[in-house]
Parts: sequence; C-alpha cells; structure tokens
Amino acid sequence: MELGLCELVRTRSWGPITERRYSTASGLEVEMGIGSATWAKTDPVDPGTRRVVTGGARLLHDPAGILADLLAAC
Repeated sequence: MELGLCELVRTRSWGPITERRYSTASGLEVEMGIGSATWAKTDPVDPGTRRVVTGGARLLHDPAGILADLLAAC
C-alpha cells in the first residue's frame, strides 16, 4: 500500500503503542500508532488514550470495529 510517506521523522514508544511519525513531500506529518488491540479497551478508557483519540484520531483500517468502539466511547 502506497501512502506517499517520504521520511521517517521519529519512532517513540508510548507503553502499548509505538508511534511512527512520517513527513510527506508537502510537509504534512502523519503519525501512526502500532500496537495490540488491548490499547483500545473501553472499560475504562485510559486518560492518555482519550486525549489522543479526541485530539484528532482518524481510522484508516479497522475491520473488526475495535477502534470505532473506542472513538464512540471517547
């Protein structure tokens, strides 16, 4: 899958999630969180997770609906 991501800006661990941040040719930065599905638990929603999700999370691929449930819970 081609996302047009040009340069890896940083990789950072946030507990159960690993952040990979890329920049595009236009200068736009795209952040991806990679981790297990347990990160998206909704009972209860972790305060840090809530802050990330309500700060502008956009779903790219969520075939099981796990992240959609998390967005709804936030």
